[in-house]
Amino acid sequence: MKSEEKINLLLGKDYAGESVFQPENLLREARRQKNIPKGSIPSVCVLDPDGDIVRYLIKTGQASVNPCWACYHTTLYDFSYQGMSFGIIGCAVGASFAVLLAEQLFVSGCRLLVSITSAGIITPLESEPSFVLISEAIRDEGTSYHYLPPEKPATLSADLLIPLSASFEKAGLMAVTGKSWTTDAPYRETEKAIAKARAQGALAVEMEAAALYAFAQAKGKPVVCYAHLTNSMAQHGEDFEKGAENGSLDSLALLYHTAATLLPIISNHYANKGLHAN
Repeated sequence: MKSEEKINLLLGKDYAGESVFQPENLLREARRQKNIPKGSIPSVCVLDPDGDIVRYLIKTGQASVNPCWACYHTTLYDFSYQGMSFGIIGCAVGASFAVLLAEQLFVSGCRLLVSITSAGIITPLESEPSFVLISEAIRDEGTSYHYLPPEKPATLSADLLIPLSASFEKAGLMAVTGKSWTTDAPYRETEKAIAKARAQGALAVEMEAAALYAFAQAKGKPVVCYAHLTNSMAQHGEDFEKGAENGSLDSLALLYHTAATLLPIISNHYANKGLHAN
C-alpha cells in the first residue's frame, strides 16, 4: 500500500454529530437481560485503574456491590469515607475503557468523576510530591480524537482546576498541578518519546487522562484526573512503591478533599449552564 493510500484515523470525524450508539441504551438492555433493578449510584464516582483502592476497601469490609450498576464489563462498589458516599470501579486501565465507563457512569447518576492512576515520572520534582493534579494531558492515544479535534488540548476545566490547585497546601496534601503524557502503548515509551514528552512539559506518563478530559470537554461533564507518582518505568529496582496499603490511604484522603471542594461548585454550574472548559 502506498503511503498516500494509508488510512488516516483523523479523517471523517463528525464532532458535532450525535452517536448512534448511546450508553443509556446499552445499560437499558443490560438491565433487561440481567434483571438488574433501576436505582441510583453515588454522585461521586472513582476510577481506580490499579485496583489497589478497591482491594483495600474490600479487604477492610468497607465496600459493597452496587446492585443497580448495569455495566456488562465491571462491578461498581459503594463505600463511605468521612461521611461521604462514593462509587468506585477497579482496574479501569486505558483510555478507551476509562471513557466507556465514564459515559455509562454519567448517564447512571454520577455528577463528579475522579480518576487516580499510578504514573511514571517523566520530570523529577524537587519536593517529590505523591500526586499530580493533571491540568493538561498530551494526547498520545486514540480515544480523545473521537471527542475533540486534534488541534484542541485535553485540559481540566478551569472551574475545577483553580479551586483545587489552590487548596492542596492548606489541606496538607502532597499534590501539585502539572501536565501529563497519556499513551496507550506503555511498552513503547522509548527514550525519544520520553524526551519529547519532557520537552512539552510533562511531569508524568499515564494511560487515561487525555481521553477522559476530551470526553469531559465534549460532553460538559466534570472529570478530574490525578497521577500518583509511583515509578520510573521500572528502570531501577524497588520501583512501583505507593506507600501504606499501596497508596490507598493517601488516595482516599485526596478523593474526599476533591469531592468536598468541588461538589458545591458543580451544583451551582448544573443549576446554570454546566462546566466551562479551558
